[in-house]
Amino acid sequence: MSDNILKADVTIVGAGLVGLSAAVAMRKAGHEVVLVDQQMHTADSPLTDSDIDWDQRIYAISPKNVQWLSSLGVWQLLDTSRIGEMQAMEIWGDATATPLSLLAEDDNADDLGFIIEERALRKALMQQVQAYGVRTLFGNECIALNVTPRLAILQLDNQQLVESALLIAADGVNSWVRQQLGIAVEQKRYQQTAIVANFTTEKPHGNIARQWFRQDGVSPSAGGHCGILAWLPLPGNKISIVWSAPSQYAEYLMQLEASAFSYEVMQAGNAALGQLTMISAPAAFPLVLKKAEVLVKHSVVLAGDAAHRIHPMAGQGVNLGFRDIVDLTKILSSRHLYQPINDCSLLKGYTRIRKADLSNMLMLTNGLYHLFDSQNPAVQKVRNWGLSATNQQIIKKKLVREAITL
Repeated sequence: MSDNILKADVTIVGAGLVGLSAAVAMRKAGHEVVLVDQQMHTADSPLTDSDIDWDQRIYAISPKNVQWLSSLGVWQLLDTSRIGEMQAMEIWGDATATPLSLLAEDDNADDLGFIIEERALRKALMQQVQAYGVRTLFGNECIALNVTPRLAILQLDNQQLVESALLIAADGVNSWVRQQLGIAVEQKRYQQTAIVANFTTEKPHGNIARQWFRQDGVSPSAGGHCGILAWLPLPGNKISIVWSAPSQYAEYLMQLEASAFSYEVMQAGNAALGQLTMISAPAAFPLVLKKAEVLVKHSVVLAGDAAHRIHPMAGQGVNLGFRDIVDLTKILSSRHLYQPINDCSLLKGYTRIRKADLSNMLMLTNGLYHLFDSQNPAVQKVRNWGLSATNQQIIKKKLVREAITL
């Protein structure tokens, strides 16, 4: 049986973006790491330059997290011709003729964020996982987990055992690890469906991200639009959209032909970039807030979607997951010489810091959702006045600084 026991300092379950980044960060910090995932992953899958081959899964990465990924040697591996720059943002409400404009230069910065394809970032992370010599166990399911305050023992379906002082659960919103530990999840359905798709645009986007908040209950082609729509700048005359629409309306949108769907997206965005041509078929997924009741149990830490999933309107989902790993790495590096990495006081510090960050982000996303979901005319008037009032330099500068430092 001892031949089947693999020992490490840290076991990471889940090889998504957060799990992969955790593997690199923990190995860089000097820990012996084992990365486990039931799917097979490689770093040599080709990426093409074809317009029709743009990934549906697009992320907006904050400048602060770009710095962190650069410190891991990851960002440098990306193809810069496939990275979009977000140098400004324009935000419209129900009846605002002039959008709230946030410029990176308002805080003497070059960018508010960077738009990157999921598969490109995953490939770069996998390259660093291999470069750092992280032990990977891919292609086998987890079947059992035994956890104590001192140890975590994971069993795979090939009878392999992985024993470690700390286990990081980065295995997604339906986390197997979280379920095994009986950690409850606070859940709330937003009654919205997110639709993602990519387009070429008639006019240059100017590296500006555009977002519309409206709930007038009218189809864009009939002069209105529903939900929260974001246009994110990709390289060249291309954009990626995230449309958080009421679920019934989203069903209607998903049934449209490509040209009709493109027209609805164009109208919803006030035809700001002229004609739109779809280059990747739309995909849809229901929006649900999920938050684990605890982030740490014994020698297990939850991170990424296993710990929290928020509304995509702020584009902070993966950034929040990266910050989980940044904070965990910092906390572990602060321990004294004889303090184990699963020390209770260290992990309590992780919980305290991450809960504060998550609480602030939930306050923002939930507050905006309820504010713009309301059909009350008084609320609509107040929210549009708020957008107009925010167009003051001192407030805009603060908002830009917050976006850059997330």
